[in-house]
Amino acid sequence: MPYRRLPNTDQARIRALKKAVEKGELYNVHDQVISQKTLNEARKFLTAFEQAHNQYKQCLSHQVTSSHKFQECIKMARLYISHFIQVLNLAVIRLEIKNGAKILYGLDATDNTVPDLTSESLILEWGNKIINGERERIQRGGAPIYNPTIAKVSVHYEIFREGYEQQKNLQLLTVRSLESVAALRQKTDGIILDIWNQVEKYFEKLSGVERLTECRNYGLIYYYRTSEKKPQELLK
Repeated sequence: MPYRRLPNTDQARIRALKKAVEKGELYNVHDQVISQKTLNEARKFLTAFEQAHNQYKQCLSHQVTSSHKFQECIKMARLYISHFIQVLNLAVIRLEIKNGAKILYGLDATDNTVPDLTSESLILEWGNKIINGERERIQRGGAPIYNPTIAKVSVHYEIFREGYEQQKNLQLLTVRSLESVAALRQKTDGIILDIWNQVEKYFEKLSGVERLTECRNYGLIYYYRTSEKKPQELLK
């Protein structure tokens, strides 16, 4: 015999509830397949679950869209910070800037390599150090570095920082909306199980194929085991 299995995705849960509610509203006037109490509960919970699920999809969509735009901000911030550090190192090598001045930027005075900028947190860290270091050096009487200027670096750093904060907020909203959906799943599964039990009970006296057909009309999902033959195969 085929076995039934409760929906394992949120979309499938919504489809199962919708099917049961639609069939129940259509046929429950004459045939009480699903109790009115259960039907009312399913209708109410379907609305709540669908709204929570749609809210999650919307949050996720906004996060993904924002993430694509944010990638360009990351690229430009990393490029300008890296370029500025390279120019600073070259100025030190040419003796235009004292070697010890690199300490103001949080850089090793004996190392002319660009620090690791592979992660967003490192871009935040080094962008802040470079901007503060350049301003401190200028305040002490040093000549500003050009191409790029620290003002240009600051513009791209601020765009990146704002995008970073926005992305974090969107991620938090997505997580919270997903938690809202997850909190409803157990109750949703319980309602679906109750409906399916009532439907199977109502049609239990019908023959195998006919019973499965009627139950499927109410949204029940059946699976055949590998060793089992489906009805159409039995007719061959």
